[in-house]
Amino acid sequence: MNKGEFVEALADRLDVSRAQADRALSAVLDIIAEQLAEGGKVAFTGFGSFEVSERAARTGRNPQTGATIEIAASSVPKFTAGATLKAAVNK
Repeated sequence: MNKGEFVEALADRLDVSRAQADRALSAVLDIIAEQLAEGGKVAFTGFGSFEVSERAARTGRNPQTGATIEIAASSVPKFTAGATLKAAVNK
């Protein structure tokens, strides 16, 4: 399911226009991104949580040349599934 299909399903479920559903979804995703950018965590009980994880600097290898390269440290978003979501997936 892509974003367009998700917006359509959301609009049908909420009985609102696609434009309203798109604005609502965009707002939710923007809020999550803003919280993560500030180093915060967003948790939905039962569904899961979004948080920032730190990756240390490391040495990698260019697969084409075999040369070693330095990969800089970075912050990456991480999602951890909650119990209800896990149960729904595993039925």
